[in-house]
Amino acid sequence: MLGILDIEYVLLDVETTGLSPLDGDRIIEVAAVRLRRGEILDRFSSFVDPCRPLAAQNIHGITSEMIAGAPKADEVLPKVVAFIGGACVVAHNASFDIKFLCHELSLIGRRMSDQTPVLDTIKMSKAFLPYLSTHRLGSLAGSLGIPVRESHRALADTEVLTQVFQRMLLMASDHNIHTLPQLVDQFSVEKPSFRLNVSSQPSLF
Repeated sequence: MLGILDIEYVLLDVETTGLSPLDGDRIIEVAAVRLRRGEILDRFSSFVDPCRPLAAQNIHGITSEMIAGAPKADEVLPKVVAFIGGACVVAHNASFDIKFLCHELSLIGRRMSDQTPVLDTIKMSKAFLPYLSTHRLGSLAGSLGIPVRESHRALADTEVLTQVFQRMLLMASDHNIHTLPQLVDQFSVEKPSFRLNVSSQPSLF
């Protein structure tokens, strides 16, 4: 069985129009970084046309002008899942990102494979660094000496997360966590299930 440093991971981040896909909020930017043995193998990022107006004020600073002409979710999301492939997905506050990703896939009649594990670095941070007053990505990175630019853009956040996660893997090893099943047992999140859009052909990635 591969050790946790030898597994292929995909670090993921999404920016959205709001907090809940069930309230009509959509993904407007997605980024992913493929990582193995401390080396970044590939990157993916794209704006996504949310097919709805953006709020005048938003935390990520993405404007309507920036996403003008961006591809729609039915073009971008299959590329995201293809990029993930058979890797283990990692996100910070993963329930949020995976909720949106799974919902967007359901709208085009698709879903993530049950075999794709999703790890949450907030869970890892709380386990390994319980003394921190906050486990926000920027604060966590700062506590680890990782430089952070003020950004809520998906690719920049994913690049920071990649460095944070590598530190978390070393801490996991120090806590006698050496295999993916052990990581999944302690730090995974469930993928939510949404009804597939019946007007699209269901497909399993």
